[in-house]
Amino acid sequence: MPLCLCGLDFVATVGLQSNELRRKTFERAVKLLAAKPRSVAELRERLLRSKGADEEIVNTVISRLREYGYLNDEQFALSYASYKVKQKPVGRRRLERDLKFKKVESGVANEALEMVYAETPEEQLIDQAIAKRLRIRGRPKNRLEAKSLFDHLLRLGFPFELVSDRVRALATDFTDDTDVR
Repeated sequence: MPLCLCGLDFVATVGLQSNELRRKTFERAVKLLAAKPRSVAELRERLLRSKGADEEIVNTVISRLREYGYLNDEQFALSYASYKVKQKPVGRRRLERDLKFKKVESGVANEALEMVYAETPEEQLIDQAIAKRLRIRGRPKNRLEAKSLFDHLLRLGFPFELVSDRVRALATDFTDDTDVR
C-alpha cells in the first residue's frame, strides 16, 4: 500500500511541477512580449532557450497567447512594417529582410508589405530619402558623391532601377573627370 501512495505522490509532484513550469513559461512569455512585440517563431525560440523549457509547454503557452490575442504574426508584420516606413523611408527589400530576420513567414510578410507599399509607394519614399540626404549633404557635386548617394539608397532597400534613375536625374551635370571604380 505505501508503494502505491508513493507512486501517486510522484505523479502529483510531477503534475504540480508541470503546472508551475507552464505558469513560469507563460509569465516569461508575457514579459518578453511586454518588452517588445515578437513573431510567434521568435517568441518560441526565446522560450525554448530558457531553463527547463519543454516544447509541449511552450506550444501550449503560445496557443493560449494566440487565443488571448497577444500573438498574431499578420498584425505584427503589418505594424512593424508600417512603423519602419513612417520612422524612416526604407525600401521593400530592406523590410523583407528585416521581417525574415524577425522569423515572420514569407507569405505573411509579403501580404503586410503589399498593404504598406500600397499606402505609401516606394517612389514617394525614395524621394523622401533623397530629400533628407540632400538637406544633410547637399547635391552631389561629383561622381564619388553620386556613388555615395547611390549606395546609401541601395542599403535602404530600394530597387536598383529606381535608385539608378533617381541618382542619374540628380547627377547629370558633372564637369569633373573623376572616375569611380
